[in-house]
Amino acid sequence: MESAIHAPQLSISATLKTYLELAKLRIVLLLLFTTITTMVIAANGAPAAGILIPTMIGGAMAAAGSSAINQYLDRDMDAKMARTSRRPIPSGRIKPVNALIFGLALVAWSVLIMGIWVNWLAAGLALFGGLYYVILYTLILKRNTVVNILIGGGAGAVPVLVGWAAVRGALSFESLILFAIVFYWTPPHSWALALLVNKDYAAANVPMMPVARGEEVTRRQILFYSVQLFLISLLPGIFGALGWFYSIAAALLGIGLIRQSVLLIQRGDGPQARRTYKYSTMYLAMLFLAMMIDKLI
Repeated sequence: MESAIHAPQLSISATLKTYLELAKLRIVLLLLFTTITTMVIAANGAPAAGILIPTMIGGAMAAAGSSAINQYLDRDMDAKMARTSRRPIPSGRIKPVNALIFGLALVAWSVLIMGIWVNWLAAGLALFGGLYYVILYTLILKRNTVVNILIGGGAGAVPVLVGWAAVRGALSFESLILFAIVFYWTPPHSWALALLVNKDYAAANVPMMPVARGEEVTRRQILFYSVQLFLISLLPGIFGALGWFYSIAAALLGIGLIRQSVLLIQRGDGPQARRTYKYSTMYLAMLFLAMMIDKLI
């Protein structure tokens, strides 16, 4: 409570830094990268700046705003976990209502910017992604079911649909494949992290896979979804949306992820879970980078 009393005394720079922390910029940047890559694929090259710039601004606002609202809703749970106890709200650096207003304002501006300067389909999808994350994942799934990540992971895949709609004005089969790649990437990535912070989730009574089904089952599920992700990641090359460079990169990256998952089952320790988590983070970034390079060369 003491930190909450002194929160208004933060300097302007410290306050700005705290709000940026609330926005989770690292996640925003990863989502923006998948959006840009999708736009490059949809445009068969570099998209027009007049579409790219407002899509990036609107996409960043939607992701940051959704994150802020999520932290407002999860503030009680975050306070119970060591990993999240220093977030802006539980640490008292930002009042909960201010975080909520900040998040709602960002999402509203996102929809307005994308609707006016891009198109209303992209704006609607950005809003849908925010609602998916906040309502379906945070409010309905996260605290109530072990499939929270499995279903809720779709929220992180919506930005690729936003990018495709921004360029094409409609969705297509190719955009759904890209959506599926991010969708199937989310479980092994999130469950590897969950293995590392299992005690936190147990303390907060969140039924993540390691808490609800045990660590051994979680490790097998990570391998199962890594194999599925590997197969789905090859589809853009098979259907001709991308070429040989991407196909080779996807195969090598996928084999690497499967290898990490197998090692995780064999070793079953924290260091391997951390390596699997870090590799999965690198995997998505490198996979989408390969898509962009393939389209531009």
